[in-house]
Amino acid sequence: MERHGTRMHNSGLPGVDPKSSQYSAVTMTEQIVIQHLKQCRDLTRGFAYRVFPTFWRQWCKQVMELAEQAKSNKDQVGLYETQNLLAAVQQAAEQEFCQHLANGYVKFKNKTLNTLTGEERFSGDILSLVEHSDLEETIAITSITHRADNFFAEQLWALQQRLALLNDGDKIEERSNPASPVQFCEALRKVLSHLDVDVKTKIIGYKVFDQDVIGLLDGLYAELNDYLIRQNLLPNLRFAPNADSPGNSAGKTAGDAVADDPFETSDAVENQVEQPPSADSLENAQQFQRRASDKLLSGSLSPGDVQYQTSLLNAIRLLQTHVIQHMPALGAARYAQATASAVDTVTAAPIAAVPAANQASLQVYSPTQLVSVLDNLQVHAVNTTQLALASIHSANTDALPVQAVSDVSRQMMEQIASENENGAVDAGDMQTIDLVGMLFEYMLSDEHLPDSVKALLSYLHTPFLKIAFIDKDFFEQPEHPARVLLNSLAEAGVRWVSNDGSDQYDIFTKIKTTVFRLLQEFKNDTRIFAELLIEFNAYTHNVARRQDLMERRALEKAQGEERLREAKIQVNTEVRKRTDGRDMPSAVLLLLLQPWSDFLSFILLRYGEKSESWKRSLHIVDDLLWTLEPKTRQDDKARQLEVQDQVLRALERGFETIGYEQAKGRKLLDAVSSLQRMALLSRKAEPAPAPMRTKLEAMAAEKAGHMLSGSQQASADEIKIVDSLKMVEFGTWFEFEGGKRLKVAWYNKKTQHYMLVDQQGRKVSLAGGLQLARDMLAGKAKIIVGSTKPFFERALENIYHTLNERADTLKVGKA
Repeated sequence: MERHGTRMHNSGLPGVDPKSSQYSAVTMTEQIVIQHLKQCRDLTRGFAYRVFPTFWRQWCKQVMELAEQAKSNKDQVGLYETQNLLAAVQQAAEQEFCQHLANGYVKFKNKTLNTLTGEERFSGDILSLVEHSDLEETIAITSITHRADNFFAEQLWALQQRLALLNDGDKIEERSNPASPVQFCEALRKVLSHLDVDVKTKIIGYKVFDQDVIGLLDGLYAELNDYLIRQNLLPNLRFAPNADSPGNSAGKTAGDAVADDPFETSDAVENQVEQPPSADSLENAQQFQRRASDKLLSGSLSPGDVQYQTSLLNAIRLLQTHVIQHMPALGAARYAQATASAVDTVTAAPIAAVPAANQASLQVYSPTQLVSVLDNLQVHAVNTTQLALASIHSANTDALPVQAVSDVSRQMMEQIASENENGAVDAGDMQTIDLVGMLFEYMLSDEHLPDSVKALLSYLHTPFLKIAFIDKDFFEQPEHPARVLLNSLAEAGVRWVSNDGSDQYDIFTKIKTTVFRLLQEFKNDTRIFAELLIEFNAYTHNVARRQDLMERRALEKAQGEERLREAKIQVNTEVRKRTDGRDMPSAVLLLLLQPWSDFLSFILLRYGEKSESWKRSLHIVDDLLWTLEPKTRQDDKARQLEVQDQVLRALERGFETIGYEQAKGRKLLDAVSSLQRMALLSRKAEPAPAPMRTKLEAMAAEKAGHMLSGSQQASADEIKIVDSLKMVEFGTWFEFEGGKRLKVAWYNKKTQHYMLVDQQGRKVSLAGGLQLARDMLAGKAKIIVGSTKPFFERALENIYHTLNERADTLKVGKA
């Protein structure tokens, strides 16, 4: 809407106090929109100027370290030249980087900001023309932004809701958010495009950038949101993930709604009791944060997951083309002969290592013929598995033998060779065989999966190879039912099957039943995957609901304990601020550090630190201490006579509120009364002996949750790990000594405590970040890296790196 040549925006005016206004958003002019965007631009640019020099210096340092470790003089000289170049252009790079970020706000204002990670260039017919270096850089950027968008989801969501008000109400996404992670990555990409730096050095730079710039974005997002809140742009916004967000529930509740309703007013009294959050509100608050593990079980993918996996597959296809360029058809007999020595291994021989055959004599099998060969192998797999299970039961053991990856490809080629000695497989089809083989190679090496689950899923190699030939969408579509089923089977194994072979909720039997049904029933109808997926997910959904209920109860209890711990720490701090540095009689010290601290904790938990009740309760401490000071002036004595009785009555009511033992309470009050009389007589009370005081203060500190100062001293290595642990997503698994696995269900930023639960969702411990860091340094605990990613995504990443290494090896060989 326009009036008198001025565009009107539905947003907040600067300087409007949201508490005094009935509305959370009012109209504002074009000039004020520009003012807001300039301020956001300056905050973003200021952040960039703060973090960029540290990032660039750290990058230079790592290049220098590589140069010092170089294996050849040529490599060393090249790295030294790169390091000198980076050092020389640092200031110019910093200016250009910050200018690109500032330009993003101009594009945002003009509605032209649409920054993508770059993988959209690597699709279709263009893929074969793409430079390998461009692809590696794009994969690095996609990976960084994918992680960052998930990790900063809540802050980004809030920022984008507020920025939408500066964009005529149009929806803002990461690609059109001028402060999103992809904008920072794109700014760096543009800076590096002008520098003569090889791709490996760039990738090192992106890794440092991820840690030293992207990892610190939460500080920028807090600044931006705080500024916009002060300008009254959705000041009461509460996080409510949209339907596309991972972990979002199907149904909306009142707690999911945004609180910035312009017709909603609050008549609440300031001193109203703050009730602890209900179970429902706790569930809603934690639901998005539990996304890391919840979405894995159902196999559901966010748009970011789909985008990332698609870009990975495009990269893999290109690398396969580089590795097996112009490769002829492969004779089955020669392949079988070449791989015969690998019978006892799980790894298939690389296709490029197989000797070439006389092309004129070969008869290439069509995909339909290959599927027929795999049908026979699948029947063989069913029989082999049944015999293996029968021998296991008779021997009273649970160890199912693993089907080696090399066996499938070797047996397939042997079958072709037995049918036709000149039978061959086209190079493109061999790429598919190789790709599925690498998928199962990764599965057998995946540290997330228990060995018993690995063995069971290894028998799916043949049906998954078959579907790769039957349905080309298997690899092309991240949400293909077969892929989602494999994700779900693997995640269920991680969640509920232990390394010792034991399982929860009979999940191993369910996985086994699903595997056998697929082996027995999958012919050429791919609908069996969707059918089994629905059936398996229905079972695991019920199991997950039971587990989540137990986990939620444990979470509510842990959060209650943490709120109490936080309150006790705050109370202890407030009391010590008033008692430290002054002589204190024993009775008063005991009163303040024990019953009155308990009362203060109760008030803080119930009413909050902004309430009048909390302020009055602290004021009583001040008044009490004042009444114990010797009085020499008449006006002070007169005031004491008025105050001391009020203090005693307040103390008595406080004792009654917390149910403090009457006899002990009366004894303390009598002692206080006696000390107050001494003060009126201008006499000073005898202070508590030093040993007694030290003991009382130590007991109070321990009760509040403070650790002894000596044990809190952390080394530089410990501090580094503690900082990295702050980036851990909920749902991440730790493995402790003896193979015991525990999942991070919740993290308290204030106390730096991690709630760890077992495979049934039962709380096992509330571990401090420092203790976890020390366990990790001592080798007693480790993070299962990538445990919040779907199995197929982890596998594609591994395949990408494997092929990358092969491509590098071939380059070295040609050189």
